[in-house]
Amino acid sequence: MEKQRNLIWAVVLMGIILIGWDLGLRYFYPHAGEHPHAAASSTATSASGTAPASGDAAPAKPTREGGLQSPADIAIEAQDLKTALAAPTRVAIAAPGVSGSINLVGGLIDDLTLNRHRETSDAGSPPVRLFSPAGTPAQHYAQLGWTGDNGVQTPQGNTVWQADRTRLTPTTPVTLRWTNATGQTFAIRYAIDENYMISAQQSVTNAGTAPVSVKPFALINRTDRTASLDTWQVHSGPIGAFDGSVDFASHYKDVNAAGEVAPAGQTNWIGFTDIYWLSALVPDAGTKPSGSFRALGNGFFRADLIYPAATVAPGQTVSQSLRLFAGAKENRVLEAYEAQGISNFSLAIDWGWFRWFEKPIFWLLDSLFHAVKNFGIAIILLTLIVRGIMFPVAQRQFASMAAMRAIQPKMKAIQERYKDDKPRQQQEIMALYKEEGVNPLAGCLPMFLQIPVFFALYKVLVLTIEMRHQPFALWIHDLSSPDPTHLLNLFGLLPFTPTGMFGIGVLALLLGATMWLQFKLQPAAMDPSQQQVMAIMPWMMMFVMSTFASGLLIYWITSNLLTIAQQRYLYSRHPQLKAQATKDQVDIDRQVKRERKPAPNRPKKR
Repeated sequence: MEKQRNLIWAVVLMGIILIGWDLGLRYFYPHAGEHPHAAASSTATSASGTAPASGDAAPAKPTREGGLQSPADIAIEAQDLKTALAAPTRVAIAAPGVSGSINLVGGLIDDLTLNRHRETSDAGSPPVRLFSPAGTPAQHYAQLGWTGDNGVQTPQGNTVWQADRTRLTPTTPVTLRWTNATGQTFAIRYAIDENYMISAQQSVTNAGTAPVSVKPFALINRTDRTASLDTWQVHSGPIGAFDGSVDFASHYKDVNAAGEVAPAGQTNWIGFTDIYWLSALVPDAGTKPSGSFRALGNGFFRADLIYPAATVAPGQTVSQSLRLFAGAKENRVLEAYEAQGISNFSLAIDWGWFRWFEKPIFWLLDSLFHAVKNFGIAIILLTLIVRGIMFPVAQRQFASMAAMRAIQPKMKAIQERYKDDKPRQQQEIMALYKEEGVNPLAGCLPMFLQIPVFFALYKVLVLTIEMRHQPFALWIHDLSSPDPTHLLNLFGLLPFTPTGMFGIGVLALLLGATMWLQFKLQPAAMDPSQQQVMAIMPWMMMFVMSTFASGLLIYWITSNLLTIAQQRYLYSRHPQLKAQATKDQVDIDRQVKRERKPAPNRPKKR
């Protein structure tokens, strides 16, 4: 009766975990960061400006990719882009990393697409759009400018700048100029590199008769309706490095509640991150601007760099420089910028506390990918390497298991002798372990060693853009996404799409089958109730893992297959363990039959 009660509790607990996991995914993923958004007006925001006017829009559910989710927003965005980008007041941007344009009205960098990354895994998919003009549903742009003291006229959001070139490329910088009525000329010189960094030099030349005081600023303005998921494990939202430490503590909801958040410390860089994309302002070393995040209302936010006021005497020029990163969070690129002096820039990828282990796993996986040109094969090779490293541990595990089986008769004798004295029983069993040189926990060691590898690979698949849209074979076109097949709707033949853990695909089914076979080859648990729980576990895990990235399931399936092969080999090296396991299974089956056999009816006493 006690064993049956334990089994029932175990099954109930596993059911709670299974249902709770699916509900957790639904909570943290489809609804995380959900906001009622509003459409933007066509008015750009200056450093001291207010939020654009709002309209009506339906709430959207963020995704890992980010971007607009509402079909209405997507249609409006396409039309607005067509109109805005057709204006003659634009300077083209053409670089290997990005393409786009600068809007001479306001001097905004508001049109950027990423040449190396596509919106979907389809071959004909357009490049990812990062920046969109003010007033479009996906509003996201950068602006450099000045505020003036004592009535100094400075460029505004509707100022029309003059450009010395019509095209910004890595070999042809572009300078924008505007002169006010009192003789002050404001200039911004833009240069761009091969990747995602735009360098900017702001200068003010005073040809007037009196000194003027101006305060330079730089900002990034964006809507959160294009934000990617912000979860407990991967940050999406306001981000920056202050006094050399990357701050992941600010979220859109926090900035929205506070109105303004100004992290403590010197600003090394500041901006907004999605899981795969980053827009950030990087002040030059030695300058001391103040950095902050502001909520503008209706789902609009701004990251500011505001510099101390500078006095420009007649006949003099005052300038200062900064950089704008607007692109994909490619680890190699971020590390290169970090080596150039941007503090902890590679930590814009939210590796978390275990980056000391995750980054080597990423490096190995990325190296294997560059060698074989297929990320699925690279994952399989990584699994082979991990299992190969742990093979000596597995050998010791099996030796320990053989020793445990050999002392089972002695353990049973101790348990029978001291069945009414549990403390003495445990003491004698521990003495037996010591005398025979047996470690009862040795069998758990390989599992514990795999946990950090599994977690590291999970984080790598979730975080790193290098894995995004990487195909494997057949129907698997994106290893960073769940298996697109669904057994419950017969691969799309039935008119519905299973959601959550019920979207069982081929990979999840293979995972359950290989785990079941792996458990079958392991020595059976001595407790029949434990054995029944272990029989259910593979199919429970099949449901839980069905929502995970395909690459992670490929890793686990490969690991299971290697474990099965390893078990067969080690059983051949330890035949006594196999024979003992077979005998134990026979004994367990007999015990189960005895427990299930109804007790004979006893005659009633008269």
